[in-house]
Amino acid sequence: MKSNCPSSILKMTIIMMAFIVGLHLMVSPPVNAADIISIDGSSTVYPITEAVAEDFRMVDSSARITVGVSGSGGGFKKFCRGETDISDASRPIKAKEISLCEKNGVEFIELPVAYDGLAVVVNPKNTWAKTMTVKELKILWEPEAQRKVTKWSQVRPGWPNKDVRLFGPGVDSGTFDYFTEAIVGKSQASRGDFTSSEDDNVLVQGVASDQYGLGFFGLAYYEENRDKLKVVGIDNGSGVVTPSPISVENGTYEPLSRPLFIYVRKASIKRPQVNTFVEFYLKEGPSLAREVGYISLPQDIMALVRQKYKKGITGSIYKGQPGAGKTVKALLESSVP
Repeated sequence: MKSNCPSSILKMTIIMMAFIVGLHLMVSPPVNAADIISIDGSSTVYPITEAVAEDFRMVDSSARITVGVSGSGGGFKKFCRGETDISDASRPIKAKEISLCEKNGVEFIELPVAYDGLAVVVNPKNTWAKTMTVKELKILWEPEAQRKVTKWSQVRPGWPNKDVRLFGPGVDSGTFDYFTEAIVGKSQASRGDFTSSEDDNVLVQGVASDQYGLGFFGLAYYEENRDKLKVVGIDNGSGVVTPSPISVENGTYEPLSRPLFIYVRKASIKRPQVNTFVEFYLKEGPSLAREVGYISLPQDIMALVRQKYKKGITGSIYKGQPGAGKTVKALLESSVP
C-alpha cells in the first residue's frame, strides 16, 4: 500500500497558509483610516469638491477621498473637533467656530475657491412673481412673518390671495446663514415655518411640484434645473438684476452674491497626499467650478489664494464676521505679505 503522508503534509501546508493569509487580512484592513482624505460641509460647495476629487482619483488611483454633505455649520463642527481634513463652506467661519477650533488645537487655512449667487425661485406656473425687492423678501422671511405673512397677496397687492409655501436650506447650511444675513439683516434670523433640507435637490423638487412655492438655494442648482423652475429677478433699490455668472462676477447681483471656501486643517497637510490634493484643488478648481455651474475666481485672486496656501497662513480673513465690507481680493491682499 502506498503512503498518503506527502499528500497529507501538502494539504496541511495549504490549510496553514490559507489560515495565515486570512488572519493577516483580518488584522490588516485594505484601507488605513489615516490614508483617507476626509471632507464634509456645504452642499453648495459639494459639486466642486466632488468634481476635484474625481479628477484627482484619475491622477492618483490610490487616493481614498470621502466627501460628505452636512451643511457648512455641520461641517465646521466636525472640522473643529479634528474629525475631518477639509471643510467645505458657503460662508466664512464664525467666531464661535473659530473658538471651538482653538479649544481643540485645530489650526486652519481658509481658501476661497469660487463665487456663487443665491437664486430665488418659483414654480413655472407662477405668472406674477417675476421680480421681488429685497424689502419684499424680508417681509416674507423675517421671524415676525411666521404664521402672519402666509399669502402671496400680503407680499404685494395684486398677487394671488393664495398660501405661499416656502422652501429653504436647513439652519446648519451656510446658504441659510448668508441669505438671512443679506435679506433679514441678521444671520439665522428667519421664520421657522418653512420646509427645510440640507439637500438642495429636495428643495428643487418642492418648488417644482407646487404652483405657490418659493425657495432659495445656490445658483448652480437653478442652472441645473432651468426646465423645472423660474428664477426671480431681485431689486436691491438700484434696479432689477437677474442672477447669472456675469452678474455675480461683476458684483451687480447684490446682495445675494458670495464667495465659496474650503478650510484645510494645517496638521493634515503634513500628510503628502492631503497636501497634493489641496494643490491640485487650487490648480484645477477654477475650471471645474465652471463645469459644475459656478463662477471661478479671477486669476489674480487665485494667485493670492495659492500664495496664502504656500505660505501656510492660518486664520480667517473675515475674523469671525459674516462679511467684512471689503472684497475678497482686498481682504486677501491685506493678509498675504
